[in-house]
Amino acid sequence: MDSCSTPFEQREKIRVEALRIGFDACGFARIDEVEPGMREAYRRWLDEGRQAQMDYLGNYLDLRENPRRLYPGAQTMICVALNYYPTCFQPRENPQFAYYAYGQDYHEVMRRKLRQLAVFVAALSGDEGRVCCDTAPVRERYWAARAGLGFIGKNGQLIIPGQGSFFFLGELLTSLELPPDDPQSSRCGDCSHCMEQCPTGAIVAPGVIDARLCISCQTIENRGDISPFVADRMGNRVYGCDTCQACCPWNRQAIPSPHPEFAPDEELLALDADRFEAMTPEDFGRLFRRSAVKRAKYAGLRRNFEIWKKNRAHKEE
Repeated sequence: MDSCSTPFEQREKIRVEALRIGFDACGFARIDEVEPGMREAYRRWLDEGRQAQMDYLGNYLDLRENPRRLYPGAQTMICVALNYYPTCFQPRENPQFAYYAYGQDYHEVMRRKLRQLAVFVAALSGDEGRVCCDTAPVRERYWAARAGLGFIGKNGQLIIPGQGSFFFLGELLTSLELPPDDPQSSRCGDCSHCMEQCPTGAIVAPGVIDARLCISCQTIENRGDISPFVADRMGNRVYGCDTCQACCPWNRQAIPSPHPEFAPDEELLALDADRFEAMTPEDFGRLFRRSAVKRAKYAGLRRNFEIWKKNRAHKEE
């Protein structure tokens, strides 16, 4: 335990170390129960079936609502962000992947950096802490906003003022009692570009996404047939969708990611219709071995490509 430092000094030492490790932002929140209104809204969202195929989002509600149950003794949520905005993009005529899938699987990258930070924090706290990276029942965007990283926009994304929303989020729970940063409230104002431009109308209210209509969810999480309504509006997408972020005015300030792990894979960038048509399960396994795309599985990506071909044919008629 670093008894010579005040909690404020410890907080700033951790922030400096987080930035040194390579995180683009770091903030701190005092752990408590999620606000009642947010708990009720989430349960209502589940009751309405808006989670679509993602039934796991209804698991461990007690942990989602109080992270202290996830890591007993936790006092502070350290929230971090990694920029993944691409340095270059796929040719528009190719089947399109969401930007976050251009490079390495973010789970591996985030987890590795968080574990580095956990070692540093453990020297101050005397305990290991708990690393979370989209694999634990933690409401990441809620806590990132509470920790002052940014605000949750109408598109449901965490928006960092001056930098945009193309960021991966991660958390480290610690027993250290550190001064919290000031939370941020929404700064979307009267803008509703994301709601207006969503191809399927999946943003049914500010910050409320119906995953049954969301192209990102349906092309990745759905293991069955995609509804004709969504399929007809997928356009040239085969994995995910960036529309609600790409049209957001805050992302005019997005800068390319400095992290080599998220640099676009050259073979993915070159994946045109002919290469897609010839792709075998073995090709899929090799190309996406270290990519988030593997979550869709070969069958899911082939299904999406068949929809892409139909949409292209209709466009050319």
